[in-house]
Amino acid sequence: MPYLDYVAGSPVDDRVVEEMMKYFSHPGNPSSVHSLGLEARNVVEEARNKVSGLINADSSEIVFTSGATEANNLAIIGYAMRNRRKGNHIVVSAIEHISVINSAKFLMKNGFEVDYAPVDRFGKVRLDELESLLRDDTILVSVQHANPEIGTVQEIREIREVVKAALHVDATASLGKIEVDVEKMGADMVTISSNDIYGPRGVGALYLRKGVRVNPIILGGGQESGMRGGTENVPGIAGFGKAAEIAKKEWRKESERLKEMRDRLIDGLLEIEETFLNGHPEDRLPNNASVRFSYIEGESILLSMDMEGIQASTGSACTSKTLQPSHVLMAIGLKHEEAHGSVVFSLGRWSRMEDVNYVLEKLPPIIERLRMMSPLYMKKKSGGD
Repeated sequence: MPYLDYVAGSPVDDRVVEEMMKYFSHPGNPSSVHSLGLEARNVVEEARNKVSGLINADSSEIVFTSGATEANNLAIIGYAMRNRRKGNHIVVSAIEHISVINSAKFLMKNGFEVDYAPVDRFGKVRLDELESLLRDDTILVSVQHANPEIGTVQEIREIREVVKAALHVDATASLGKIEVDVEKMGADMVTISSNDIYGPRGVGALYLRKGVRVNPIILGGGQESGMRGGTENVPGIAGFGKAAEIAKKEWRKESERLKEMRDRLIDGLLEIEETFLNGHPEDRLPNNASVRFSYIEGESILLSMDMEGIQASTGSACTSKTLQPSHVLMAIGLKHEEAHGSVVFSLGRWSRMEDVNYVLEKLPPIIERLRMMSPLYMKKKSGGD
């Protein structure tokens, strides 16, 4: 049955699993100086080379973490704390991942000043308003490369030309789907994740440009060049490296394949009455179809689709435990009821056009049935005010 929730979690590629299996029973600790320890160290460094190669970085600029959330915390909190003497003001876009938003809130509680850069109705950062927020004591700006909830892709190079402070980019959603080149971006720090390129969960990385200094937020034995304490997850890191190696070879062709299915899905969904696209119509991720259905709740749609074997989401899985409407959808100007009626369909490596066609067959009657139970919709149908 169609799985269209790759934004929340991706299956691990069999080629990645095969690579990881070599190291689950390997006893070597990468910090040990004996031969088994050196073997483990070589595995970690080989993976570091593969991950850095995917984003056009030097291997020495990669710090492995437990995932994108930790990498974002390390970038935001670690940089702010290390460079506080330069200033205490940071700027983040209004549609950042919740781990960036909450890191910014943590800094506010610790004496920093935080401003949120607004976006337009498509989710694009308003460059003029971003520039107006920058101050002499601004030390850090954080902007997502692409938003996983609405699919909008930012023009990072244009943002870099405006921002003179350190620039952090969360590229979790864009990695392996569009080009992520740290040199072209001009970013100082970039967050990436393993599972978003069909590697294992629980592994991520932060790109730290040479010369950029951050305070570690996990203290231990000085692993990862002192940036992240704790024994390295050798099988997970090996899997991340293999996933990066595969993505580097295949992402362009795969992106075109996903784009074709995405466009077919969006076109079909918008044929349903009172259905609207979220995010930018052109500058969007090739696997993202985010739409909103008027007069009904997204959760009801998800439950009904799940009964037909279709999995999707109403937004970020990392904020699904709250009952509040998505801060991303509110930031692009949607009303509460519009935000609650949004559904995100995200495609991936194992998606097929038959999946898209199945969704377009099963979803219209689901929407019609749910709307017939909606007092607002029935009032609108009857011509009431």
